[in-house]
Amino acid sequence: MASETKINVLFVCLGNICRSPLAEGLFLHKIKALGLEKSFEVDSAGTGNYHIGSKPDPRTALSAEKHGIFLPSRARQLNRNDFYDFDFILAMDKSNFMNILAKEPAAPASKASVLLMRDFDNLEKGLDVPDPYYGGEDGFELVYQILNRSTDAFLQFLLTEQKPC
Repeated sequence: MASETKINVLFVCLGNICRSPLAEGLFLHKIKALGLEKSFEVDSAGTGNYHIGSKPDPRTALSAEKHGIFLPSRARQLNRNDFYDFDFILAMDKSNFMNILAKEPAAPASKASVLLMRDFDNLEKGLDVPDPYYGGEDGFELVYQILNRSTDAFLQFLLTEQKPC
């Protein structure tokens, strides 16, 4: 991969305050640990417009902090440009996956590959990342564990398939 070429990754959930900002923070943490932060552009978004401008949910932030993960994002909604700006758009669940596909522009064709986050989960491939919003702290820890596994596998996929340097 040329030094000026980056892989652009967008993580997407419903409101962009629980799952997708945590996935973004985990991914950023992992690429920084590998010295690859200049090889990627990473962001998160929501399919809904419920929390635009908000920081991550305090319970998500607490879970991230507990694991040494910084969450830099503010909630925003998925938009048309995302399909042209990002190489990979990773949906946290099947409902958001379908919502993303419904928003994908017909023309001109977008460059983004829309994937399900847990297609990279080696333990429970293809399942949804559960939305912890209406549950307790255990749900946020479960989401952390799922996203930790899934981002590891996704990053491994990118390193072997995309060859960033």
